[in-house]
Amino acid sequence: MAAAIVLPWLSPEARSFLVARWSRQLLDVLGIQIEVDGTPPTRGLLVANHISWVDIFAINASATTTFLAKDEVRDWPAIGWLAERAGTLFLERGSRAAAQRARRLLIDELRRGNRVGVFPEGTTSLGEQVMPFHGALFQSAIDAEATVAPVLLRYTEADGRPTTAAAYVGDTSLWQCVRGIAATGGLTAHVAFLPPIDSGAGIDRRHLAHRSHQAISHALRRASR
Repeated sequence: MAAAIVLPWLSPEARSFLVARWSRQLLDVLGIQIEVDGTPPTRGLLVANHISWVDIFAINASATTTFLAKDEVRDWPAIGWLAERAGTLFLERGSRAAAQRARRLLIDELRRGNRVGVFPEGTTSLGEQVMPFHGALFQSAIDAEATVAPVLLRYTEADGRPTTAAAYVGDTSLWQCVRGIAATGGLTAHVAFLPPIDSGAGIDRRHLAHRSHQAISHALRRASR
């Protein structure tokens, strides 16, 4: 609680350190190890496939990132509290005005030189394949002249086999998901930072979304062999 009170007054470096530590501690409590491949970009738009509410903390544990998340995440017990204090930007969905506000937020954060994360699938999946990406969020990177960094997320059990235990999909409740993770006896969250993509040179948002989707899909197929 004391850390949450002083967090707004900390330097960006100290804040980043604290958010990363919180994220690692949460993963430790859940019995989730983290394995990182590649080099996190220092700035730009991170786009990742989306499997679980754990995803934000898995990325933050290795590269503190400002995330754009749906507004209802703020109300999740404990998880919403942590996400808000980690600097998550919450998106009110369902209106054109809300979409414009989200776009403006993203552009401002990117122009400040921050690392911003989004999940362009728009929902979660079992992680067995990458669903189509919505192109709208990629326009912010173009407008801010920021690079796009694809990120592959996947989860495996202790023996290295892929698992859907962390998936937060369908009618699964938050606590059902937590119990499912605990029942495995230990998972590994794999975070792979893939080569960044230049958003300049006249590229449009659909092409940028397609290239990012291809990069993550190819990395997933390679990791699944």
